[in-house]
Amino acid sequence: MQILPVKPYLCRPNFGTMLAVVKIAGQQFKVQEGQSLYVPHLSGKTGDKVEFSEVLLTDNSGAISVGNAVKAIVKAEIISDLVQGDKVIAFKMKRRKGFRKKHGHRTHYTRIKIESIA
Repeated sequence: MQILPVKPYLCRPNFGTMLAVVKIAGQQFKVQEGQSLYVPHLSGKTGDKVEFSEVLLTDNSGAISVGNAVKAIVKAEIISDLVQGDKVIAFKMKRRKGFRKKHGHRTHYTRIKIESIA
């Protein structure tokens, strides 16, 4: 078994950039300015601006605020309004009965880019 060297940028905390934990469509995401990420499908077209006011935590160069003390808004732009995820297959079977059901679906996502955390 070979031990791989640790990359120094993974160990060092990234001070100087503001990050936030935001609740988007019932899920929590850790975001930074300039980051693009896939979130559950949001209504809107490509190029629209969206704001997320439900910010749970902010970290501004080591100054952390949590809970009701957080007065921040995350602004983002929709890059792709509809992106399909991988196919998920749900297969049900009862042995020796001849019962088989196969269902599949592809979850819809929206790709957004974080513009600012204010």
